[in-house]
Amino acid sequence: MKKDKIVLYMHAGSGNHGCEAIVNSLCKMLKKPAVLISNRPEEDRKYSLGTLCGEIFQERSIEKNLLVHIWYYAWRKIFQDPESFMRYRYKDVCGKNAAMLNISIGGDNYCYDNMLDRLILANRMFHHQGSKTMLYGCSIEPELLKRPDIAADMKLYDAIVARESLTYEALCSAGISKNVYLYPDPAFLLETEKLPLPKGWQEGRVLGLNISPMIVDNEKKPGITMENYKALISHVLATTDLQIALIPHVVWESNDDRKPIAELYEAFRDTGRVLQLEDASAPQLKGFISRCRMFIGARTHATIASYSSCVPTLVVGYSVKARGIAKDLFGTDENYVLPVQTLEEKQDLINAFEWLKGQEEKMRAHLRAVMPEYQKKAALAGELIEKLYGDESKG
Repeated sequence: MKKDKIVLYMHAGSGNHGCEAIVNSLCKMLKKPAVLISNRPEEDRKYSLGTLCGEIFQERSIEKNLLVHIWYYAWRKIFQDPESFMRYRYKDVCGKNAAMLNISIGGDNYCYDNMLDRLILANRMFHHQGSKTMLYGCSIEPELLKRPDIAADMKLYDAIVARESLTYEALCSAGISKNVYLYPDPAFLLETEKLPLPKGWQEGRVLGLNISPMIVDNEKKPGITMENYKALISHVLATTDLQIALIPHVVWESNDDRKPIAELYEAFRDTGRVLQLEDASAPQLKGFISRCRMFIGARTHATIASYSSCVPTLVVGYSVKARGIAKDLFGTDENYVLPVQTLEEKQDLINAFEWLKGQEEKMRAHLRAVMPEYQKKAALAGELIEKLYGDESKG
């Protein structure tokens, strides 16, 4: 008999504060604590998830244990059983511990080639355990849905919640329309925790700035991203009385916003108008972002924290998620999103900032008008989850 619980899986860890924000907000929607399978449980306990989840289990890695690695590769080859990898990875919620409902915390996981096999196998394995599966809060590049294996995988989920309309429309166009829903990212509901402001922060005069190695990796012209950020900071300091707060949102060693932020800070520290914020939890980072006058961000959930705080926001994006969220909020992504792939001249980000500055009051008023309803719609996903879980618990 399946365990009376909901499992959240495909969670990379809270050092990515976007991942933390998704789980934090989702757990608060549910009527009972969820079980979290995490790649980095020590991070989840360090930040905001330790008291929100019923249990947190370490996702097991075959690659880190040579004997296990050899055994499972041999088993897979002899018995043609690729799902055995997933049964090992999610051992704590398989077999006698199988849950009624397993939720793949979608985000942009399907945007990364190295995760696709794992996503497909996990979905299939949980179904063979007799459980339901949901893909929640996802963004998917439309081109990917042309692959037969991905389309078949999508159809296996008992429910899919797209977090923006471009993904929703792509799913429907690919013939994946049954049990597909459109609800905003749960992080639009993330609580705001306001820590004391750092020394020198002048409220009402701060431009929040976030940069990530991810956008640097996606630039077409080598070095153009940092060149644009440095040109922007010089421009802001020369033409406005604004301060600049450099705010990280992912702090993994392999993908750490603090590395490009440190380079920017060192270049402008002597001006006395550039602040470098330390790492903090997702709600605490939102607390700082919410007190910015305007915000320019690369990380999706840093910009979601800004949008949901009704702070005028420009996104330096690289994928469908940035365009889709902006389109749903403003009716278009034009000007609201600056694709990093289009950066060619060092003035490009300055031009985008000047547009943002000119739209500041209009955008703030618009966000204040639409955000209450947008957040209500995000909360409706909790009812969908409870229904899916409730239907299964009655079965």
